[in-house]
Amino acid sequence: MKKIIIGATGASGMPILAECLKQIRLEKEYESALIMSQSAVLTLEHETDYKKEEIEQLADEVFTPDQIGAGPASGSYRTHGMLIVPCSMKTAAGICSGYADNLILRAAGVTIKEQRPLVLAARETPLSPIHLRNLAELSRMPGVRIIPPMMTFYQRPETIDDMVRHMAARLLEPFGIETEGYRRWKGI
Repeated sequence: MKKIIIGATGASGMPILAECLKQIRLEKEYESALIMSQSAVLTLEHETDYKKEEIEQLADEVFTPDQIGAGPASGSYRTHGMLIVPCSMKTAAGICSGYADNLILRAAGVTIKEQRPLVLAARETPLSPIHLRNLAELSRMPGVRIIPPMMTFYQRPETIDDMVRHMAARLLEPFGIETEGYRRWKGI
């Protein structure tokens, strides 16, 4: 199985987290390991009707941020990479500086060290010069992709759910997952 670590932090974007977990669950060759911060749980309950337990049931494995010695904290823990959705600027700053005081940050550091794909759904607006500096620095690291959850319209979305599905597809694509109904740009 190809395991993707999914980190969730307190930035806005919890419907995208849920959709990513649902899409991974549909893939026979993939499984997920979820790590949600306390801030993510608060944001989840504010932005959606999901409860923490419902989101955890979408994952194959669940860790808490304080489990600093759990599997994802080691390079020997086999993964196909890591996705942080949503990724707060606090988390981006921690990854950029190597400040690994919780399992999300430690797993991200290990993912970089092992040169596995690390996808950050960086979520903030407007972006300050500090945010941009950290994201630019991270984007130069092998395997790191910054994919902000931005609205697109070329696929002609009819609902917010269409936009959420499209964004989840974009975030999972670097791991080799082709979600059903994903509409790529084909030109004008």
